[in-house]
Formats: sequence, structure tokens, C-alpha cells
Amino acid sequence: MSSKRKIIFLTGTRADFGKIKSLIKSVEDSKNLEAYVFVTGMHLLEKFGYTLIEIERCGFKHIHTFNNATSEKTMDLTLAKTIEGFSDYIKKIQPDLIVVHGDRVEALAGAVTGSLNNILVAHIEGGEVSGTVDELIRHAVSKLSHIHFVANETAKKRLMQMGEIPESIFVIGSPDIDIMLSDQLPGIDEVKKYYEIPFAHYAVVLFHPVTTEIDQTEKQAEKFVNALIRSGKNYVVIYPNNDLGSEKILNQYQKLDGLKNFRIIPSMRFEYFLTLLKHADFVIGNSSAGIREAPYYGTPSINIGTRQNKRGNAPTILHTDFDEDGILEAIEKASQLNHPEGHNEFGDGTATEKFIKTLKNPDIWKIPKQKIFRDIN
Repeated sequence: MSSKRKIIFLTGTRADFGKIKSLIKSVEDSKNLEAYVFVTGMHLLEKFGYTLIEIERCGFKHIHTFNNATSEKTMDLTLAKTIEGFSDYIKKIQPDLIVVHGDRVEALAGAVTGSLNNILVAHIEGGEVSGTVDELIRHAVSKLSHIHFVANETAKKRLMQMGEIPESIFVIGSPDIDIMLSDQLPGIDEVKKYYEIPFAHYAVVLFHPVTTEIDQTEKQAEKFVNALIRSGKNYVVIYPNNDLGSEKILNQYQKLDGLKNFRIIPSMRFEYFLTLLKHADFVIGNSSAGIREAPYYGTPSINIGTRQNKRGNAPTILHTDFDEDGILEAIEKASQLNHPEGHNEFGDGTATEKFIKTLKNPDIWKIPKQKIFRDIN
């Protein structure tokens, strides 16, 4: 029987997999740890690029898939179905640790299932704020988790405000920064050839639904798309995530069919996306990529609406609401911005090294599964 500690990583989207990919590999390469990957969510949806293929290309030994899609597409039913599937899986694997990331319902399902089955749960990038339902989920995941790997001291301080004990919080930075700062990314010519992008200059479009504003999503998407068309610039448009409201965005994207200055792509390999982002004139929409990743490359970003409210604010980030003229004005400003040196608010590219070093420390396995609330004196 293997004496290795079993660690399950749960991934439901292309975004969270990009964040934890290097962490999975570090566990897989370890002599005393064994990695298992539970793949669900939009990874298994053809419409969104069937990104399970990207995970399989990594060659991980233990990959398990579970389709958590429901006909209703509401977050509560997705949560319930994911818990059911993940519960069955952990009973077979009997892991020592479950690793979840961020603020998706899949992460919440992993944390609920682990904590209620007396299994240690580690949460990546807790303690952050956004101002939408994502923040509610993120904090709930943190309270259900025993171990916290956070991006910075600010996040650590927030978790301590929430009663988490300092001994359970480890500041490692954001794992995707490791990949961003590596010398292993493809060149821009390779990326353009692979995805058939014909533009010398372009901006990246990443726009997701805000589930707490579902009644406004169609109008928001309409104004956004109209502004993009009016601007006359070249855009690489990447599909939204599969949250409630994504269909309304995709319906508006149909207006872009046949327009030569738009290239629409369901999904993109993470390393290729980073190269695309690095060489873009700017990124526009409401994705965390415009708040976290873009500033590292000095790429200007236009953040529209409330989805990233209260998150990091680099000098290259412009904020606007869903007003066509306001969006157009921001596009013109972004086009004129210089690209300053990137900042290091979310780490210095050593998150993976710090993560695996922490797991190899015997003390982490002594963190109690019975949580306590630490009052702030």
C-alpha cells in the first residue's frame, strides 16, 4: 500500500485550472505526495471549448471527470450536483487533503464535502474582495477550509478578521504569476498562428455575467458589444464563463459574426492566453485577468461594471460603467496609455515553490480539523 499522502485538486473552469496547474505538477513530481484531479464544470462543455483536453495534455496520472451541468443552470443546483459527485469520489480515494481555488460553486462544493467528511481542505486565494456574489462564495469557502494559501498580506489580514488562526494562513502569492514570469511561454507569432488571429494590433475581450445583476445582463452586453463595434478596433473575443447569464452575452456576440476586426474564440490554453495578454494593446471587460494578470505585463485594462469592485487597482486600470460613450472614451484612453513596469501585488513568481515546501512540512498535517474562531484582541 502506498504511503504517499493523497491530494485531490478540484477544477471547474479554465481560469482556476490555470491558477493551480503548477501546484498539481509540483505534487505529482513529489516523492511523498500523490496528485488526483477532479474535473467538472465548464471543462466538459463543448460550447466552451471542452477544456478537459488541456488538462489531459498535462499527463497527470489520476484524472477523474464528473458532469455537474443541470438543465436549470442555477448555482444552487450546480452546487448540489457537484457535492453529490465529489462525495462519491472522495469516498473512493480517501484523500488526506482537498485543494480548491477561488470563488466558484465548484470550490464551495469541494470545501463543503471535505469539511463535512473530516478531511483537511486547503483554499487557494482566499481573503480577497470583489463586491459580487463571488465574494460571498469565496468567504464561505474560506470558513469551510482548514488551510489557506493566500496571495498577499492584505488577504491574510482579512482572513484573520474572519477568525482564521494565523498558523493556518500561508502567504505564497498567486500561482499563475509563476507561469506569467517563466520563460516557457509560447511566442506571439505561434499564438496567432494556432488561433488564426490575423491582427498586428488587437485588444482582448473578456466579459462575464454578474449573477446578482441577471436582469440587467442582456442590456449590459448589448451596450458593451455596441461600443466595441463603434470603436472600430481589432478584438480577440474569448467566451464568458458558463454562469447564469452567459447565453445572453453569447447572443449579443452573434452581432460580431462576419466582422473582420473580431476573432471569437470559445477558450484558449492558459499559456497562450498569457502571451496574447502580454502583447495586447489593452484588455476590456470585467474579468479578474484585467485586475491581476494584465498589470504584471503593463497591459492597460478597462474594467466595466461591478464584477471586480474593490479588487486591486494598478495605474494601468481604467474603470467605467455600462454607458456606450463612457466605454468608447475608456477605449481611447487605454489606447494612449504607456505600459509601465508591472507591479507585484499578487506575488513574485515563487508561489509553487512555497506551496510544495509548506506541504512537505510535517506541521501542516497537524492543523486541527476541528476549527476554532480566533477573536481579534
